[in-house]
Amino acid sequence: MAKREVDIVVISDVHLGTYGCHSKELLKYLKSIKPKMLILNGDIIDIWQFSKSYWPETHMKVVRRILKFVTEGVPVYYLTGNHDEMLRKFADFDLGSFQLKNKVVLNIDGKKAWIFHGDIFDVTMQHSKWLAKLGAVGYDTLILINSFVNWFLAKIGREKMSFSKKVKGKFKDAVKFINQFEQTAADLAVEKKYSYVICGHIHQAEMRVMQSTDGSGSVLYLNSGDWVESLTALEYHNREWTIFKYDPANFRTDTDEEDLTDAEDLDAKMDVRNLLERFKLEVH
Repeated sequence: MAKREVDIVVISDVHLGTYGCHSKELLKYLKSIKPKMLILNGDIIDIWQFSKSYWPETHMKVVRRILKFVTEGVPVYYLTGNHDEMLRKFADFDLGSFQLKNKVVLNIDGKKAWIFHGDIFDVTMQHSKWLAKLGAVGYDTLILINSFVNWFLAKIGREKMSFSKKVKGKFKDAVKFINQFEQTAADLAVEKKYSYVICGHIHQAEMRVMQSTDGSGSVLYLNSGDWVESLTALEYHNREWTIFKYDPANFRTDTDEEDLTDAEDLDAKMDVRNLLERFKLEVH
């Protein structure tokens, strides 16, 4: 099956290593595209909740697929987020086409794009990290319960629901925080004279032109959403940005043969599993 060509793909908030991660769906998406550049905009591996007892094979397959892009020479930027903040001490690490950074500014068809995760705008992250971590555990539990409920709803032919979206929608503080987050990002981007500001962190895909608070200019604000609930990514192709939304009806059934080929190709070039084991030891 021919892969869909895309100039730039941005994904964030995958949270590999947690029960809420939709690794199977993400893997199908990554297999379906042929990007010229891949940007991983934070919280790809959830080091906060990382456990050696939970690392399914599908999570490993996502890592392999990303590394496959690297071995093929596709530029891959891994930008750190709050859940993988331990990697920040390795910022500016460069390995061929793979680069680990905290943020990046790219020139995209003559327009500057400021890309970063966005947790620097989160007051909870800055002043009460323990509270943020506690909230993350609660969120993961909510997602786990939600997955069981949705499994049951699917069995009886009912529409799936999102607990966290309902919670966010009912609490004014959550809506206010999201609005402030987006406006702060837009204000700073206008001040720095960027055309695009691209974030993750708040698990809410978005693409819209935003005016600065002081009315001095505007910027295209983009958010890649997440692969826990929204299952979204940002795509740039033919000078246009779009939000990709995963729809299972558009993807063929997965085949183990392709995964086996991926593993064999990567094993010939690097010991992926040993690399991951070393990573586990370093973060614990």
